[in-house]
Parts: sequence; structure tokens; C-alpha cells
Amino acid sequence: MDRLRPRERLVFSGFTNAEIEKMEKLLKESEQPMSKEFFQKIARSFNSSTGRAGKPIVKWTEVETWFQSRQQDNLSKVASSTNASKDESTVPETYPSYKAQEGSQMPRDAGLKIPDLSELEFEARSSKDGAWYDVDMFLTHRFLSSGEAEVRVRFVGFGAEEDEWVSVKKAVRERSVPLEHSECHKLKVGDVVLCFQERRDQAIYYDAHIIDIQRRMHDIRGCRCNFFIQYDHDQTEEKVRLRRLCCRPSHY
Repeated sequence: MDRLRPRERLVFSGFTNAEIEKMEKLLKESEQPMSKEFFQKIARSFNSSTGRAGKPIVKWTEVETWFQSRQQDNLSKVASSTNASKDESTVPETYPSYKAQEGSQMPRDAGLKIPDLSELEFEARSSKDGAWYDVDMFLTHRFLSSGEAEVRVRFVGFGAEEDEWVSVKKAVRERSVPLEHSECHKLKVGDVVLCFQERRDQAIYYDAHIIDIQRRMHDIRGCRCNFFIQYDHDQTEEKVRLRRLCCRPSHY
């Protein structure tokens, strides 16, 4: 299995169709003013989704710009519609109404606490190599005689022949999140991280612990700090840069 996350952060080049559809829905259904926290939550949801694996991260300011642009476009359309309908003495529907659509599961007073934004993406540990991969879907589940629950997962980018039964408790978790260069201060000695291990015959992600950090001044290239990590699966140690680390959601 190849790696599922990019090693380097690329320049943002646009939203995916799924992300645009989600933002369109939120634009129609949100009833409260949109704030910085609102846009940050959307950006984090996008960055932790499997649909953005291998793509540049989304900044909250880019989400804000999209919403502002779309609102302006809609307001312009309403103004044109109003002028065109004056001769017919009709009252056009105003925008934005921010009314929840009929049958929506989103609470009317959701505001910043919108359920859709808390949809979790997962990663699972393969029993074949002990590395973590993004989960595309959970196919089915079962209970062992010991009472332990297992799920059959399909990994992103792989076919049915790579499906595996994994322990829900030990081998499934919320997807790890890449860090911005400016967020390196969030990592501390002792933290558990997901580290990209690049070898001649493989390039995959393993759990590791940070055993030391060499802080350095950042420059135009971003974070220049060195992180000394120890892989959990074989106890080997390595010096890596921030771009090779993914942060566990509990620390993000």
C-alpha cells in the first residue's frame, strides 16, 4: 500500500465538488452570522476528510472568501430579479433567508454547532504491515467469541482485494491531521504522532513518539525545526521535519 497523505503542502488550488456542495448547503441552512470560528470549523472538516488526501490544505480565510463571494453573487441575482419583476407587481424571494430546508436534520439554532461539520473521517491500521491508512468505507461488522468488535474496512485508493477485518478498539481511530508550519509549537516531547516513514522499498505512515525537539527560527520555507522521533512498531529513531508528521486530533 502506498501512502495516502502528501509529504509536502502544496498551494491551494480550489475546492472539490463535495466541499462546494457542503458549503452550498450550509449557506442555505445556516441561521446565525458566520464568524471566524465558523469558517475555521469548515476548513478543519475539509482538511481531515479523505477527499482531500493528496491535495493542498484549505485555510479558513479561503472558506470565508468563498462564502463572501457566493453571498455577493446571490445578492446581485436577487437585485436583478427584483428589477425584472417590478412591472408584474410581484415580490421576489429575498436572499439570504437562512431558513432550514424541510426535512433537514440540521437544528434551526445550530449556528456554529452544525452536525455536518463534525462528521469524522477515519484511519485504520493494516494487519499486513502495521501501518495506518485512510478508511474509504466500513463494509460490515462482526463480534468475536471474546466479545470484541471488528469491522471490515476498505482503504482509500485500494480495491476489494485489500479489504481487511480490523479491531474497532485497537485499529480504528479518527484521521490524523497535518500541521501548518506555524503550528509546530503544538508538538511537545512525548506526543504521539503519525510519521511518514520513507524507505527504499516503502513509503507509509507509522505511529511514533517525539523524544526530542530542536527548535529553529522559521524562514521563507516555513518551519525549520527538527523533530526526533521513535517509531512504536520497531523502536527505531529518526530525525524528521514537520512536513512528515501528522498530529493526532486530540492534540490538534
